[in-house]
Parts: sequence; C-alpha cells; structure tokens
Amino acid sequence: MSTESEKHILVVEDEEHLAIGIKFNLEAEGFKVTTVGNGLAALKAIEVEDCPVDLVVLDLMLPGMSGYDVCEQIRESGRHMPVLMLSARTLSEDRTRGFDVGANQYLVKPFELGELLARIKNLLSQSTGQFKSVRSRRDEGKEYEFGQAKINFQTYEISVNGKPARLTQLQIKVLKFFVDNEGIVVPRAKLLEEVWEMPGHMNTRAPDQVLRQLRKTFEPNPSNPVHFLTIRDVGYRFLRDPESV
Repeated sequence: MSTESEKHILVVEDEEHLAIGIKFNLEAEGFKVTTVGNGLAALKAIEVEDCPVDLVVLDLMLPGMSGYDVCEQIRESGRHMPVLMLSARTLSEDRTRGFDVGANQYLVKPFELGELLARIKNLLSQSTGQFKSVRSRRDEGKEYEFGQAKINFQTYEISVNGKPARLTQLQIKVLKFFVDNEGIVVPRAKLLEEVWEMPGHMNTRAPDQVLRQLRKTFEPNPSNPVHFLTIRDVGYRFLRDPESV
C-alpha cells in the first residue's frame, strides 16, 4: 500500500463514468477518495472537519455551480488545499480564469491517467513544504523574519505583529519564491513559470491578486508597500529590509 494512504482527495465530477474511473485509480494508489457530482456537494464535503480534504480534483463544467465558482468559494473560505482543475476547454482565457480564482493546476480533457496521478502527487508534495524556486537559499526549517512578520515555511506558521495570519498554499508558495530570491527583480514571466508552472507569456491577473493579498497581510501600509514591490514593465521585487537599499 502506498505511503499516501492518509491523504484524502475530493473528486468533483458530474460525469459518473469518469468519476468512478478516477476514484478507482486513486484508491489503487492508496489514497482515500470521495466523489461528488456538483458544486454544493463539494463545498459541503470540504466542511466535514473529521475527514479533512487534502486535495480537490475539480471539473469545470458542473450543474448549478461552475468549477470556477466552487474554487473561488474554497479560497474565500480561507482553505488552502491544492485544487487541480479539469476541463475540456482549451482556450488560454479559460486556463487563465482558473488560475485567477485560485486553481493550482489546470489539466485538459481527455488526459492520460499517468499525468493526472503525477500532478496530484506533485501538488501534495508541494503542500507539505516542498517548493520550487529559481535558486533556493533558505533553510525551510528555520523561522524567517521581516518587518513585523515571522514565517516558518516548514510548519506554515505565520504571525504578523504577534498575531497569527493565514495564507493559502499558493500564497505561501509565492511568498517562499520571493524570499528565496530576496532583493532580485523577478520578471513576471519567470514568476508564472516557476510558481504557476504556466507559460510566462500568458495574460493573467493571478500574480497581481496574490501580491495584493501578501501586501494586505504583511505591509504596514498596503497602498504604499515597502517589502513587496512592483517594478513597472519589468516584474516584482521583495525587500526584507527596505532601509538597507
């Protein structure tokens, strides 16, 4: 039996034959799997505290409530489990909208089973603290501090001005990327490629939305940021100590 057996995956798919197939293969890998056929049922399943969901496989075209709406409500509720969105739509704007509402990855139907499994395992490994970056210089086991914030990237414990703060898994991943590249001007394309694993040329508001949340969480004055800077027409820059520049 796989060591992943404790992980609980919620499959939200209204095509019953596809849901059954995904469930069968995920259970063969040792995962616990719950399947539902609509958005409302998905949101209710996520709220079950005694059986927390570690990852959501979310179809885009659902009856009553779209996958976009489901994902958006998951993120608005403060839950940060990875979301892998499935869709037969291949337009770049569909993919972009998926990332904008908080999806971690987007897989186009029809897909190979091997790719689905690989993506799920990759997302689960990321959610337990394994991050990619251009050049990792930070020991994740140590507490990192800047301004009034303290972050432990191993335990996901975050405090600002002595009070606990919460970020989604994606927001933590972006924060870790900035910390690992402290002081460096990061092109927008590089951020998209490294964190979102999507082509750098894609037109999406996702980085700006995450940056807005990071400023809201960590900046003394979000409208006049000193740590998370936007470099016009270039990209972004994170400064741990603005006074040292």
